Amino acid sequence: MIELDGVPELVDPVMVAAFEGWNDAGDAASAAVAHLEREWKGEVFAALDAEDYYDFQVNRPHIWLDGGVRRITWPTTRLSVVRIGSEDGPVRRRDLVLVRGIEPSMRWRSFCNEILGFAHELGVEMVVVLGALLGDTPHTRPVPVTSVTSDENLARTLDLEESRYEGPTGIVGILQEACGHAGVPAVTLWAAVPHYVAQPPNPKASLALLHALEDLLNLGIPMGDLAEDARAWQIGVDQLAAEDSEVAEYVKSLEEARDTAELPEATGEAIAKEFERYLRRRDGQPPTGEQGSYLRDPGTHRPRRPRPPENEGGPPEPGGKEPEE
Repeated sequence: MIELDGVPELVDPVMVAAFEGWNDAGDAASAAVAHLEREWKGEVFAALDAEDYYDFQVNRPHIWLDGGVRRITWPTTRLSVVRIGSEDGPVRRRDLVLVRGIEPSMRWRSFCNEILGFAHELGVEMVVVLGALLGDTPHTRPVPVTSVTSDENLARTLDLEESRYEGPTGIVGILQEACGHAGVPAVTLWAAVPHYVAQPPNPKASLALLHALEDLLNLGIPMGDLAEDARAWQIGVDQLAAEDSEVAEYVKSLEEARDTAELPEATGEAIAKEFERYLRRRDGQPPTGEQGSYLRDPGTHRPRRPRPPENEGGPPEPGGKEPEE
């Protein structure tokens, strides 16, 4: 039985999760959720029991001094709540439940069931899992982010790609499947990180994931210094690549392949979508219509898509390469 006495009733809550480890190339996904916690001052209300899920020889606890008192921080997964907007303010009120931790070493099914238990008790309408993978993508181009789901109906409703991946998977893939079996709508956002600069941090990939989250949930996220950090990161990688002629030539070949593949996507619709994202971040709210609520229909447990404003055009067709989970 999960006790949530310290958490008040939430408004249209969406759970956003990320886990350090195999599905977190460049620490891009976990850093994105950490950014949300900092910018929106997340309030931690629960933590999973570390002994149930972690091998401490793999993920070791840390000892630190707190005013001369020695304390131990155990590897775990924590849940926090952030509240966006207000009842009488310009930005519509809604809440996010943030899940940030480490990929568990054992008992993955129990781990997912415990997270879904929190989601059920809190009335979560949708679970969004962030992930990052290594790919043949140049650091000089926008980070590709693919939105996938295992739910055929959700893919059709939100115009997402339906996952067809087969092969080894991490906790991101397991959690998404667990959500599907539990009747909870779930989407995974995958960012592609250049494999030749895999070491963390990668603020550019974190920024791309947050932009994709903005589009999915139709809200404005304060980016703070993340955009500047992303520019500084790219300049640093540019300098390192320029010092090695073979690396520079390889990056150039990736750029040519990327530009050729994505040339048809440079449309007026893509430009308009980027401009709408800019307006959301500037004003702190959607530029048109009202922020959508992904409430599940009590009869089918499927998400009910909000009615679009009049004269609103349809969403673009999904594209891109199927990511590995």
